[in-house]
Amino acid sequence: MRKKRLGFVLSAALALTACSSEGASNEKRGNAEEKEITFLSNFPSETLDPHLNYTAVRAGINETLVKINEDLELEPWLAEKWETKDNGQTWTFTIRENVTFQNGDKLDAEAVKRSLQRNIGVSEAMKTALKIKEIKADKQKLTIVTQEPLPHLPSELVHPNTAILDVDEKDTGKKPVGTGPFEPVGFSAGSKLELKRYDGYWDGKAKLDHAVFTFNEDANARTLALQSGDADIVYRPAIESIESLKADNSIKTDVVPSLRTHLLMYNNVNPVFKDKHVRKAFDYLIDRKETADSIMAGQADTADGPFLSDFPFTPEYEKKEYSLEKAKEHFDHAGYEMKDGNLVKEGKPLSLKILTYAYRPELPLIAQMLQSEAKQLGIQIEIQQVENIDEYIAKKDDWDLATYSLITSPRGDASYFLNSAYMEGGAINPGKIDNSELTDRISRLNATLEEEKRNELAEEAVSIIDQERLHSFIVHPNNFAAYNEKVKNWKLSKSEYYILTKDVDVIQP
Repeated sequence: MRKKRLGFVLSAALALTACSSEGASNEKRGNAEEKEITFLSNFPSETLDPHLNYTAVRAGINETLVKINEDLELEPWLAEKWETKDNGQTWTFTIRENVTFQNGDKLDAEAVKRSLQRNIGVSEAMKTALKIKEIKADKQKLTIVTQEPLPHLPSELVHPNTAILDVDEKDTGKKPVGTGPFEPVGFSAGSKLELKRYDGYWDGKAKLDHAVFTFNEDANARTLALQSGDADIVYRPAIESIESLKADNSIKTDVVPSLRTHLLMYNNVNPVFKDKHVRKAFDYLIDRKETADSIMAGQADTADGPFLSDFPFTPEYEKKEYSLEKAKEHFDHAGYEMKDGNLVKEGKPLSLKILTYAYRPELPLIAQMLQSEAKQLGIQIEIQQVENIDEYIAKKDDWDLATYSLITSPRGDASYFLNSAYMEGGAINPGKIDNSELTDRISRLNATLEEEKRNELAEEAVSIIDQERLHSFIVHPNNFAAYNEKVKNWKLSKSEYYILTKDVDVIQP
């Protein structure tokens, strides 16, 4: 046997037979004392390029200059310290000594510079977020000059897509070379990632010898894999299985409030949604309590806005309610009337397309609920399920609404979401929202260093979003995972950024 382990080959129930047979052959070589775990998730990875995908950071291959802890505070990672002396336009980062890439090459400021230059070259979203004008490297000192003062730059460098990699290595999509505790040894897009320990890791050897990341969008299949021992850690098992998993002494569950929000996007390219009354009408069609209680099986809180209620930049909201009658009133204000069972304006029935995606299975159900509610008012909604919603909405305008999910405050700060969702060129502004009052608040926020003033400006911005219903925020889902009791030192990350660390261990049988 290659090793004693908790689980390696995924069963036929996971519809990954090919991966299983490959794993079975791998199991026969090696020694019995090596440690390995299998992590099964609901998010597929088509590439390991860290500048385009989060998996390389989640799997411990690549690391960022700055990281975030569970208290949402910034911490040094590959940069041991940083400072600015001109209100955030010029930043100096000190890169750790004695860090090597997994090919043995030293990490210095020049390597970081080249990685960041590649990052903004391949990712328009990161180019927009980082606003880099110039980068200088001198041994372990990295100087970044931004196009304008950017007081929150260190928090932007927490983003997994800013991970540092050796740009001289060419097979970045399948085998990126990073500085983390694990390096990839095999990758099948959308299916499987195999990892081995990097013994030269700067922060000490990992406790595991090997790890396997696999994917299945079927939540029930993920649950079965854990129960059968074919997976050791399962991210987002079936919601309805949480209580039964808690009752199993061989399984541990982690359920924590997440930083994620499920929301409804409006495509402002469609003239229909340029009308605030239409957006407000759809907001009244959302039954948030039913979504939290039924679709989310109680594993969510209703959302009045993008951020959790205890954040210092969350305003007092007018409580959101579900009301067909109030929805109808807003459609009336927008010039719609009922004719022959259809909601009509200028002789044209209101017929829309909503996009959704399956690897968060509650989102299609939310789309179906909205479709049912809209039908009562004579609105026809076609549901289209897409495989990669980010790619679809970035390239196409033939959609009207979309159910979407994202971490709105991954760094404990409002600026990421506000810039991404409401500024021109933002990574999650496919509906081309353009509100001058909101843009002004966000621009002022971006230029402000003092935390109290930043929170005040962010709160004003969120109030504008709420008043205009630029998005409809539905629920804040819990983050949950389950794992075999023999897994040690593993913790569910609020940010969802860090999954496989050097400290994760297993008890050998």
